Amino acid sequence: MQPNEITEVLNRPLSRELLARDLTRLAYLAKDGTPRSIPIAFTWNGTHIVLCTTKNAPKLPALRANPTVALTIDTEVHPPKILLIRGRVELDVVDGIPEEYLRMNGTYAMTPEQRVVWEAEVRSLYDGMVRIVVTPTWAKLIDFETTLPSAIEELARRRAARTSGGELPEQV
Repeated sequence: MQPNEITEVLNRPLSRELLARDLTRLAYLAKDGTPRSIPIAFTWNGTHIVLCTTKNAPKLPALRANPTVALTIDTEVHPPKILLIRGRVELDVVDGIPEEYLRMNGTYAMTPEQRVVWEAEVRSLYDGMVRIVVTPTWAKLIDFETTLPSAIEELARRRAARTSGGELPEQV
């Protein structure tokens, strides 16, 4: 996928809504060769998706060994709205708490007093974190109204061909 195609997908209004959410699912290949998919907070800075984690997180050696990942950001309503992203990560070890980490937890329901307590707890627990910076290399938005998963798009084309009298060849 070309960078301009990725940008076009990520700049759609629905993509922007999904990129403003707090939680994504990060899929990666673990060191033992098995797949992992974990929920993790994130923020979008207009170019990259930034995730933050502890410096001792088990996912870090796996991401160093294989920096390709997939992300899913979706809704909990019907029909679901889904943003799928594939990309490469760069790991950035930082002292203290990255501002992105403090911002990405911004829509959780906390009173201002709870937020102060939460931030103090975070600052006392972590001496540093790792920023996982994802550069998108592929993106697809699925809304089940104007865009569908590719397999369903194929079924719809086949149905249209059957009902219009033309037959599509079977794909191998």
